[in-house]
Amino acid sequence: MKLECPKCLAKRPKIQKFGHYFRKSDSRTIQRWKCQNCNKHFSNATFSINYSQNRRRLNPLIRKLLASQVTHRRIALLLGTTRKTVRRKQKFLSEVAKQKHSLRWAGVTFDHIQFDDLETIEHTKLKPVSVPIVVTKDRKILGFSVARIPAKGHLAKLSRKKYGYRKNEAPQKRDELFSEVKKWIHPRALVESDCHPHYPEVIQKHLPHCNYQTYKSEKACVAGQGELKKKKFDPIFKINHTLAMHRANVSRLIRRTWSTTKCLISLEEHLWIYLDFHNEELTSKC
Repeated sequence: MKLECPKCLAKRPKIQKFGHYFRKSDSRTIQRWKCQNCNKHFSNATFSINYSQNRRRLNPLIRKLLASQVTHRRIALLLGTTRKTVRRKQKFLSEVAKQKHSLRWAGVTFDHIQFDDLETIEHTKLKPVSVPIVVTKDRKILGFSVARIPAKGHLAKLSRKKYGYRKNEAPQKRDELFSEVKKWIHPRALVESDCHPHYPEVIQKHLPHCNYQTYKSEKACVAGQGELKKKKFDPIFKINHTLAMHRANVSRLIRRTWSTTKCLISLEEHLWIYLDFHNEELTSKC
């Protein structure tokens, strides 16, 4: 590790050892340092992403449990902590996942992607949410976004009566998603999706020279599970299977009222943690 004073940016030999201390949170001995230039005291922990955290041991455990369909309340019960701690850890782990994701695909381009929208709800079915997701042919998740959408069908009138007008953020969020991920997609890549009427617009804008192919969406094998199809061969199986894995592994996407998200920021943080776990652990051999 290249040492540098966090105050005056001095380097060795101006930085000298200044004892050590035992850190109870992970049972490690941490080296202290002193800058001869400005008399600033610091340690190896000063430069860690876990700086100032008291329960570092919980970080990898909470990451696995959040990506394994376990709710905040149950995580707190299993690990002997509080929901407030789990909430704070989720925020921290999502930031780490974002940093890792931006570095993971540096200099890489993909020549085959699939994308689709995963629909869920925010507290009630009268407040639906769309989550557009882009995956590679190896089922690696390139990116996602979270958008509010208005209720449809027989719930539309009741939704407007109870919660008022609900803006459709899906086109904007889809546009932002492709603005972010197109740097990892080859300009002439094969892009596949279902026959959603608004998809060609965003593809034409961000990937005008790609080979864009659409497939008619088939009936689901289970009511409400649109990601799982009845037919034997599914040309967009990669994205459909990935969306089904989201429903199976992210507790906020379960179709039960006690598990649905109450805050879109928390849903986005949770999805970032799952994205990192999915790419690193679940599809590591792909």
